[in-house]
Amino acid sequence: MPRLVTTPNLPVRLARLVVGLFLYGIAISLMIRGNIGASPWDVFAQGASRTTGISFGLCTIIISGIVLLFWIPIRQRPGFGTFANAVLVGVFADLGLALIPQANHLFLQCLLFGAGLFILAFATALYIGAGLGPGPRDGLMTGLVRVTGRPVWVIRTGIELTVVVVGFFMGGVVGAGTAAFALGVGPLTQVTLKWLHVDLHGSSAKSRLVDVRTPAPVQPAEGALCSGEGDHPLR
Repeated sequence: MPRLVTTPNLPVRLARLVVGLFLYGIAISLMIRGNIGASPWDVFAQGASRTTGISFGLCTIIISGIVLLFWIPIRQRPGFGTFANAVLVGVFADLGLALIPQANHLFLQCLLFGAGLFILAFATALYIGAGLGPGPRDGLMTGLVRVTGRPVWVIRTGIELTVVVVGFFMGGVVGAGTAAFALGVGPLTQVTLKWLHVDLHGSSAKSRLVDVRTPAPVQPAEGALCSGEGDHPLR
């Protein structure tokens, strides 16, 4: 069974994780209340829901499970944060939807969506940098960055464009906000990763992150996210 490793900075990392997931959920609710198009993964889940007749929430959970299967060939392993992501993002998104009113004017719609997009990119870098494991979708991103050596924005944008096209053909609703999200989230995530000193290419430095299933913590170098060959904590 996975276990949580006790390290001196673990409370800080847990706080970073929870704050990141909170902001991620609020970001989703902001974009939804903007009402100018769903994010690509939400378009995908919406299309799957319309195709299968099951609920949007259940489709989201199933999609997360399928995405985790893609972790296997790229040697990603889930951490505590992976499971926290699966539970808490939905809770915080529902909280945001309960508190944030629907925008009815174009200016407010664009404002809410733009704020949500930026906050989501920042939240992604924040909770990935906590080192307790990325969410299913972001784990796919970080794994592909590590394996391919390509920039974050290239990998993230490619993933988002793929799922939105599939979701659209299954009946998901696509709007101007969807295109803005698909094209903007990659570059914004790369910028916020730099702001928070999260390095996805740190092959020469020991990672400051700990695999939650290892018996002892790895002694880290500040700011590194991924270590060298054979030591991949975000899995």
